[in-house]
Amino acid sequence: MQGGTRHQCLMPIKGKTYSLYGGSKETDQYYSTIRELTDRFLERCPDKQELLQHIQKSGKDNSFLKKLTIKQVHKPLISYINKTLKDSLSVFTTGVKQHLKTLPLSRRLDDVLKTREYQYHLYMIEIELVNRIYRMAFKKSDYKFALIAHCLRDFRPECKAFEGEYESECKSCTKDCFINLGTVLLRKYGINPFISVSMDLDKLFNKIKSEHKSVGALGIACVPELVQGMRLCIKLGIPPVGIPLDANRCARWLRQCKESSFSLEELEDLIK
Repeated sequence: MQGGTRHQCLMPIKGKTYSLYGGSKETDQYYSTIRELTDRFLERCPDKQELLQHIQKSGKDNSFLKKLTIKQVHKPLISYINKTLKDSLSVFTTGVKQHLKTLPLSRRLDDVLKTREYQYHLYMIEIELVNRIYRMAFKKSDYKFALIAHCLRDFRPECKAFEGEYESECKSCTKDCFINLGTVLLRKYGINPFISVSMDLDKLFNKIKSEHKSVGALGIACVPELVQGMRLCIKLGIPPVGIPLDANRCARWLRQCKESSFSLEELEDLIK
């Protein structure tokens, strides 16, 4: 696959807070670690939906946890999950602490920007769990669409994306652009790809849902934004799946956008 070759040759990239390379030359170790950890957690809590609820609850701040009753939260399981994730995933989130230390007060109300390290780890497992739970429902949907993060475009030429049915669409002006590579792959499997530029996903998702019998959504975004989108989809009754960016490098995190990437191999394994 054309995209696969470029992905493997791409130099490891570092994000503002995380990088799925984790010091390695490729992201394979990240994905194998995530799958192994999820399998271990499912051995203790075999119900995927129940485990997902525990993962989401343990991502709340301590003040929220104190308000939960013993019946609502499995404290030994959550304690085990948090310790295991810290030991296993810290190599992928080395920039979080410094980012939080230097985050201006004016930006600390942004839920995405203020994501803490343990939350990143939980989000990484949450993405894997959501993919396992909703993958088949997504594939069976009559209309499948994908939102690809706009920061994945090739910044060398002027992007020629055009206004599509719901969001901007790739015109394939640059063969090596990750939006083009993703677009080609997604269309191969009957998924309608769009470049994510909308600020009101709730409105966008409801519009798409109202115009089709059944809808499935695929997201390609940085870890915290992908989780937010997946949770919104579940709330609206849209089965979601997704692939995280290899690192967060857009202008929201840095002073300017820098090229990022994602695993085309993992994307194809998810949708084929």
